[in-house]
Amino acid sequence: MSTVHLPGPMEVRELLADLLGREVTLSTTSPFAPGPYNRATYGVYVDDALRVRALIALDMPLSAYGAAAIGLVPPAGALDAMEAGRLPDTLRENLSEVFNIAASTFNVAGAEHLRLHAVHHVGDQAPHDVEARALTLGRREDLRIDVAGYGGGRLSVILT
Repeated sequence: MSTVHLPGPMEVRELLADLLGREVTLSTTSPFAPGPYNRATYGVYVDDALRVRALIALDMPLSAYGAAAIGLVPPAGALDAMEAGRLPDTLRENLSEVFNIAASTFNVAGAEHLRLHAVHHVGDQAPHDVEARALTLGRREDLRIDVAGYGGGRLSVILT
């Protein structure tokens, strides 16, 4: 059985900078622990046997800023979404595209092939197993991301 590739900070930065067309800076941080007061959007990645092998979790601010930046929505649109506590449909579609393209960071030579299976948006109830997997310690990358002209938030890549 091959292993799942854990994307490093440089791979994450390059992916987001290319997708968003903006300068993206990042730094490592303590593990992001989503919960009722620290809500997140989750991208769930599966292998060819449909086993959940990885998650990407974005906190509310990064969900809103990332979705707005890729769609060239003014930053005020991201702020409105944060105030409402959920992303409007347009921002959800934008963010789902980010998660879909992010699957490419797992798929390197010699690693198991993963694909996006589901996106659970901030403001919706994510399945309990997804929430529990997001709290897994071990093979994970926890980053603070700042998108130029928008703002920043937290991103975690968690291998399960």
